[in-house]
Amino acid sequence: MNEIKYWIWLSRIKGIGSKNINKLLNKYKTPENIWRLNEKELTKINGIGEIIAKNILNIDYRKNLDKYEGYMLKNNIKLISINDEKYPKKLKEIYDPPICIYVKGNEKILNDFAISIIGCRNCSKYGENISKKLAFSLSNNNINVISGLARGIDTYAHKGCININNLNVEKGKTIAVVGNGLDIIYPKENIEIFNNIIYSGGAIVSEYIIGTKPFKMNFPARNRIISGLSDGVIVVEATEKSGTMITVDFALEHGKNVFAIPGNIDSKNSEGTNRLIKEGAKLVTNINDILSEYNHI
Repeated sequence: MNEIKYWIWLSRIKGIGSKNINKLLNKYKTPENIWRLNEKELTKINGIGEIIAKNILNIDYRKNLDKYEGYMLKNNIKLISINDEKYPKKLKEIYDPPICIYVKGNEKILNDFAISIIGCRNCSKYGENISKKLAFSLSNNNINVISGLARGIDTYAHKGCININNLNVEKGKTIAVVGNGLDIIYPKENIEIFNNIIYSGGAIVSEYIIGTKPFKMNFPARNRIISGLSDGVIVVEATEKSGTMITVDFALEHGKNVFAIPGNIDSKNSEGTNRLIKEGAKLVTNINDILSEYNHI
């Protein structure tokens, strides 16, 4: 069995978690070595109890690996493992990096300088315009833009970056990090954006195996990858309690710069951003507020 199939197998196992898998990899180095372990050997490892050991040994996860690999080859989906030299260096530095990522599109840009643009799904027209404008300007300065392909701010951030790339110029690309397998486009209405990201030289990234549905619990984990791949995070609009704030927490944990767009004090969508500014996030009114932090101007 080739190495890719072992990584596919390891990424299929439910209920184990990236921290435990990384613990196993640190000890046994390759998924093939983990494949060959028995229950007694597995349960000797701190954090690997009987239930997790049985999941690892579950024969169902070891079936149909040819089908997964075949689908990936047919649909130009690449697997980059944490042992691969192509694995993004910034992502490897976070506390619990994914053991592998699935990538559709241009994997070469994942190590490039990038800024993420995030915010709420139910954004205002103001949020829409700012997201597109910022993404366009960042791309125009040869900076890649990362977001999550969700409705709202994410969608407009990707669109702003795609728009400048449609001018047939070499500019920064956009990267979408999703919470499902790359055989699924979520939300469905973003199929055109999904395809345009690939067409314009960008990339779609997921830690989830083909066939994984966009379960709610996947998205907080997805957010650590958005932060991990980024050199800074811009929050355009966010309520006080939202998934956006989870990404901000990851960014602070990862030591990334956090930027925020000020908003109307009477708008719920500005509660999160205005609070971030009060707590020390850099207030952004134009692209130079971001570029100046990285000696880009």
